[in-house]
Amino acid sequence: MKTAIIYYSNHHGNTKKVLDAIKAGNDVELIDVTTDKNADLAAFDRIGIASGIYYSSIAKPLAAYAREKLPEEKEVFFIGTCGSKRKGYFNEIRSITDEKKCRYLGEFLCQGFDTFGPFKLVGGIAKGHPTADELSDAVKFYESL
Repeated sequence: MKTAIIYYSNHHGNTKKVLDAIKAGNDVELIDVTTDKNADLAAFDRIGIASGIYYSSIAKPLAAYAREKLPEEKEVFFIGTCGSKRKGYFNEIRSITDEKKCRYLGEFLCQGFDTFGPFKLVGGIAKGHPTADELSDAVKFYESL
């Protein structure tokens, strides 16, 4: 099954670390939405959507990219990194994929070092994340799809 993961990983590169761990042992194409504006997602059977969490949602440029370029009726999964784990981070992207009649396969969320907004004042939160165990869990998640 041909798989791509479209992603946005800014600030500390937490999400990219997770994706690099997945790619190390799997045949997956990583597509950075900030640099690859013309990827042909129709060529893939499965599409992952991965982002750091910014103000309780995925990155706005990634949501816009998915809204414009994600083909209908694809299998999709979500990956995220965040300073503090809570539910609802994938609501916006889930509504986009639902509108496109995509088949939801699941989601993976782990902590990532976060100095966004007020966290910068205290030196950040979730230092040392993602951990080796979290990276291993991400790989297990992907391989279970």
